[in-house]
Amino acid sequence: MRLKSKVALITGAGSGFGEGIAKRFSKEGCKIVVNDINSEGGERVAEEIKAAGGQAVFLNADISTNQGWKTLVEAAVESFGGFNVVINNAGFTHKNQSMLTVSEEDFDRIYAVNVKSLFWSASNVVPILERSGGGVMITVASVAGIRPRPGLTWYNGSKASAIITSRSMAVELAPKKIRVNIINPVMGETAMLEDFMGMSDTPANREKFLGTIPLGRLARPDDVANAALYLASDEAELITGACIEVDGGRTV
Repeated sequence: MRLKSKVALITGAGSGFGEGIAKRFSKEGCKIVVNDINSEGGERVAEEIKAAGGQAVFLNADISTNQGWKTLVEAAVESFGGFNVVINNAGFTHKNQSMLTVSEEDFDRIYAVNVKSLFWSASNVVPILERSGGGVMITVASVAGIRPRPGLTWYNGSKASAIITSRSMAVELAPKKIRVNIINPVMGETAMLEDFMGMSDTPANREKFLGTIPLGRLARPDDVANAALYLASDEAELITGACIEVDGGRTV
């Protein structure tokens, strides 16, 4: 098992990419702290992991706040004695529209969840990882931060910020033996798909977007989970500051 004896704290794990990562990691022997603000989804994922023979706990916490991270870290320490891997996966977007019509409330929430959460994450988890001799942090960003689509300007900007912030963290935290890497998925089969598309997810509408992805399909949770598994494993011990585009060629 590639993650045996490790503990992973995964935000936004109640659905989508986060759920995929949580379940894939569990199959590889990792204990999982499932975080989401959607209690129904988060509890379901934790229970499904346990039913499959894994170990998991769920915690509802807002990762855009310092208190949310404090609570999350305390739960990980109480349940499993600590953690080795932190997956900053939770994200928020505005619907595809003119940049001039996005509300200030949505703008603030996007940056709170997609960017400021990295600040609070680092503030709370880095001291613990350092004391334990190192660890892994992975940011699930987006190809939107590299090759932006029209109508998602403020979301695109937040993901670009998350990418460069994470790469800078990788350099600064390397002496502490903490690796920081980034996964950039293309548009995926998740609950936010119609927000990204800005239209109903019909076969005809989806085909318009598939035409921009050379491999011809959307990202699936397992695609992102497999990339995260490699980056979290000891096989990637010399990799930090890297961006893996799980995008079917979209950014080429």
